[in-house]
Amino acid sequence: MEKLRNRGYKMLLQNLPSVAQVIVSIAVMLLAGYLMSRVTKMLRLPNVTGYIVAGILIGPYCLKIIPSGVVQGMSFLADIALAFIAFSTGEFFKLSTLKKNGGKNVVVTIFEALLASLLVFFIMYFALHMNLAFSIVLASLAAATAPASTMMTIRQTGAKGEFVDTLLQVVAFDDVVGLVAFSVAIAVATASLSGQITAKNIVLPIVYNLVVFVVGGILGFILKLLISNRSSDNRLIISVAIIFTFCGICTFMDVSPLLGCMAMGTVYRNASGDDKLFKQLNYFTPPILLLFFVRSGVNFNLGALVSTESIGGVSLLVVGIVYFFVRIVGKYSGAFLGCLIVKKDKKVRNWLGLALIPQAGVAIGLAALAARTIGGETGSAMETIILASSVLYELIGPACAKLSLYLSKSYSKDIDVVVPDEQIADVAQKSNVEVLIDKINEIRNRIPDTKESEDEKAYDEAAEEFYMLNSRQQKRR
Repeated sequence: MEKLRNRGYKMLLQNLPSVAQVIVSIAVMLLAGYLMSRVTKMLRLPNVTGYIVAGILIGPYCLKIIPSGVVQGMSFLADIALAFIAFSTGEFFKLSTLKKNGGKNVVVTIFEALLASLLVFFIMYFALHMNLAFSIVLASLAAATAPASTMMTIRQTGAKGEFVDTLLQVVAFDDVVGLVAFSVAIAVATASLSGQITAKNIVLPIVYNLVVFVVGGILGFILKLLISNRSSDNRLIISVAIIFTFCGICTFMDVSPLLGCMAMGTVYRNASGDDKLFKQLNYFTPPILLLFFVRSGVNFNLGALVSTESIGGVSLLVVGIVYFFVRIVGKYSGAFLGCLIVKKDKKVRNWLGLALIPQAGVAIGLAALAARTIGGETGSAMETIILASSVLYELIGPACAKLSLYLSKSYSKDIDVVVPDEQIADVAQKSNVEVLIDKINEIRNRIPDTKESEDEKAYDEAAEEFYMLNSRQQKRR
């Protein structure tokens, strides 16, 4: 297979110098990701699905465009992408918001995330007899949920109510639990593979992660001091520089930056009360995230999944299918049990688990880090399974989320339910046609303006401010 890959690469890029190979490869990855996202948009699927498929198409199993050396040299994208994802989660942890129903939703999150992880671990380790490192890391990855498809579905339907409020907080907490679980699991896995499972080898990595968490929180406060009263462009530059620096130091020390970046974002959000920086970063990072997901698709070992190759004597295809269904059972059962314990409404208890099925960004990034840390067949197999299952989860996820919103009665297609007569002024003095027109106008006013998102607006403001500043300086000269 390696010979086939190399031959294919030489046919396409043999006359290009190394620098040109990198530049052309990045351009191809960006264009391929963009074009496939147009296709997935028409199919009403998340962009992540399009990016992964694009990577598979231009990778060694289809068009053989991207050289293996370039793919290997871009492994740092996983660290950077996850650093920004982890930092952005801090936006959702505003203390004033969490005080309302945060406690109950934390309980629900712990139950649905950990039950999914425990089920995956027991099935992998005891039923399929996979090794400890593989079983515990894959189990930790089962906790993570992809919020993007859920958020997209909520916006499309205009759903609201207790179910939606619970779902949004649980999805935000989910990735936090996943990050913590992964930090513990990777420490145990590393110790297991080294053959030295001692308290020291397990506890020390956890302590290092706690130190990183504290340092990240301190940097969040420092970030607030550094960028206050700065122009928008300088705010963006300073924040990116700090995230990059922190991520680089953590990688050099062989410690995951995830918990630290999450703490940095959380502390900054609560210390400054500012959410504009998150919007600027959210508009700045799409090319980075696109490259990361496309690279993941390029690195996807499609041949191993569909062939007779196995790990621990079990076909990867079988392991992937088992993981796919066991995680769904764990998510649904855990959400049901958690809601039952905290006495959530029946409609929340019955249907919350359906909306927690999607899995993509965080899990894929963590799988890439795990593959690099663990290495060998175990690491490669884990990344392959997560990538394959993520595509399936993202295919069915939006439909499941929409179904859960409908069954929980969080939205309705009946115009009289969406806009009751009580919300129309002087309804008694108007004809049925006039009332209908007013209701249609009310629905139209609720639909968000899609011409320019808040992220795009924040970025444009920064660009305009930078342009005006430069113009003034040139006039002075």
